[in-house]
Amino acid sequence: MTVKKRIAIISGIVAILGISVAGALTWMNRAEPFNDRDVAFASNMVPHHVGALEMAEVILAKEGIPAEVRELAARIEATQQPEINQMNAWLKEWDAPSMTGGHGGHAMMMSGMMSETDMMALEDAQGVEAARLFLEGMIVHHNGAVEMAQVEVEGGKYPEAVALARAIIEQQTIEIAEMERLRANL
Repeated sequence: MTVKKRIAIISGIVAILGISVAGALTWMNRAEPFNDRDVAFASNMVPHHVGALEMAEVILAKEGIPAEVRELAARIEATQQPEINQMNAWLKEWDAPSMTGGHGGHAMMMSGMMSETDMMALEDAQGVEAARLFLEGMIVHHNGAVEMAQVEVEGGKYPEAVALARAIIEQQTIEIAEMERLRANL
């Protein structure tokens, strides 16, 4: 075999290996449409929202709750359940585990979650006292959700998750002001 043939064969092999390596690197570094913050946002916000639903269900089942507080609790339910469904769909799409949570288990460590003692106090309270406990707990709860959503806005990649985080910040900030007004008027 001549030197030219050897050089041609070696050049061909190097070119094929180069293409293969480039293809493998491209495949390994392919851009995912989401990042770890998106997954953390959805997987943590689901049980956080479930906690809000639990609080709203408790207050809606009681007698003697001021109408404005009852209406707020109903709006929270109506808003957050579809958001839970959406985030669970993303987690499934991303092949990430979904946490159902609520006020039990690991979710207790999330910002704004009521303790078991606080939830029991809310369940036991009646009338204006129940409304006050609900508003105080939900203000803290919403502040925690706003903090979690801000982390997503600052570092999330999935456009729909970032948009939801912005919507949560806007809506829950408005509701915090409403709850503070309602609490002051009890």
